[in-house]
Amino acid sequence: MLPEKPVLLRITEIFYSLQGESCTVGLPTTFVRLTGCPLRCYYCDTTYAFKGGKKLSLEAVLEKVATFPTRYVTVTGGEPLAQEACFTLLEALCDRNYFVSLETSGAMSLAKVDPRVIKVMDLKTPSSQECHKNNYSNIDYLNPSDQIKFVIGDKADFDWSVRTLEDYQLIDKCQLLFSPITEVLSPTVLADWILEHRLPVRFQFQLHKYLWGDVAGK
Repeated sequence: MLPEKPVLLRITEIFYSLQGESCTVGLPTTFVRLTGCPLRCYYCDTTYAFKGGKKLSLEAVLEKVATFPTRYVTVTGGEPLAQEACFTLLEALCDRNYFVSLETSGAMSLAKVDPRVIKVMDLKTPSSQECHKNNYSNIDYLNPSDQIKFVIGDKADFDWSVRTLEDYQLIDKCQLLFSPITEVLSPTVLADWILEHRLPVRFQFQLHKYLWGDVAGK
């Protein structure tokens, strides 16, 4: 059910593309990109979503999503959870039987996220310059179907990520994704480190950048 009180969201874009990351990589997906983010990771490729956007009602967002031929929907940003209305959007999408995933920085609490949503949460590595904003209490809200993403720029980031896996016992908690920062760390180098350390993590890179270049929304 839609809430009685009108719900407004500030939206940067809604578009249809292939999922470029996570465990549904390659699947046709509708992306709902919310505006605004309290973080400033140095490698961010969606700085255009920091401000601006357009206010849309929840109903308008749902109507737009319904025009695309897929049941997969990813809510992203910016940082989507910076908008309180995001929780209502996630619930409404799940109620319509979409397969819903949320891409979040890990800095905002996951406590109110609908349990039907697949959470893809970053843990910011040191080179992001936002590592101090990681909210480690969010780990308690993750399920085996959820995912933690580590975006890695150098060996120090990699070593930090390995220690974090151990310190928080993440290997048995949920799915783990290691990604190289595009044009900063060679994908081959990261793949070799994963194999050398025999890590039970999924290597990934941003598929959309290899298909369409440095374009976040294609």
